[in-house]
Amino acid sequence: MKLRSWTVGGAALFLAGCAQLSLGARFLGGSIDSLGRSTRPPAQKLEDPVRPEARLAALWVGHATVLVQMDDKFILTDPVFTHTVGNVSARLVEPGLDPQNLPQLDAVLISHLHFDHLSLGSLDMLQDKPKALFVPEGGLVYVPSSNVPPIELSTWEVYEKDGLRITATPVEHVGFRYGGDVSWMTKSFTGYVVEYNGQTLYFGGDTAHSEWMFHATGRRFPRIDLALLPIAPIHPREFMCKTHVDPAEALDLFHDLGARYMMAIHYDTFFNSLDDFGEAPRTLRTLLPARGLTEQDVAILQQGEQRVFVHK
Repeated sequence: MKLRSWTVGGAALFLAGCAQLSLGARFLGGSIDSLGRSTRPPAQKLEDPVRPEARLAALWVGHATVLVQMDDKFILTDPVFTHTVGNVSARLVEPGLDPQNLPQLDAVLISHLHFDHLSLGSLDMLQDKPKALFVPEGGLVYVPSSNVPPIELSTWEVYEKDGLRITATPVEHVGFRYGGDVSWMTKSFTGYVVEYNGQTLYFGGDTAHSEWMFHATGRRFPRIDLALLPIAPIHPREFMCKTHVDPAEALDLFHDLGARYMMAIHYDTFFNSLDDFGEAPRTLRTLLPARGLTEQDVAILQQGEQRVFVHK
């Protein structure tokens, strides 16, 4: 049987046996169905996302795309503004910010190379706004040269300029882009810690649960102010657990990092799992009281919403 693969939710689903055909057909059918649906508008769409009163603020554009303000610096994570990813899965909700309304970007962080995290079309939309673009180890091969040369960081490698310090941190995921590159793209996924002017940001990209990795990051960075953590896809759990945390595991990672605040990302933007729309944030909310947490500690936003975490 010919081996086929689809990139779904940042992980590749390989269909090589009859036992997996039903699951693969459900993913493929859902992706095709998403292409015919109308896209929902975001909760809001700001024309000027700069917050003069903020030391630390974050705007959820959608999926893993977040605009973070750290005093006078601006960081954009995994920018995806296109209507589809890989021409397979359509956007369920429009981006919460238009690319032309982005400020000048001091850093663009790419966590890994899957189509819903590294979007070359979206990088084109940024035009001349980024000052620096960061990719994980091995990522240069898939990022074309431009007027902003990408900077490749291996685990624990540090880049520092103009007071902005960026460190690549370990996560548990997979790094290949097309499936055929699985044997050699074995390290092309990362998290990031960004430090600036006494503020510390953590961006997890995509990751499965790995207690030692997040404890190690928390020990190395004992004062993380904000952790951007994925909470989906959830289902099918036996498949997704190898590469993605669910809401309960995301709260575990929040605890392991020792961060002050968490912001949930990576849900309700593209068809990328068998989750119901709204299931991941709803599940997360039900878990907070038992952990002694509220939505003041764990931000659960809609696309286009912005939260100031630290005021001047």
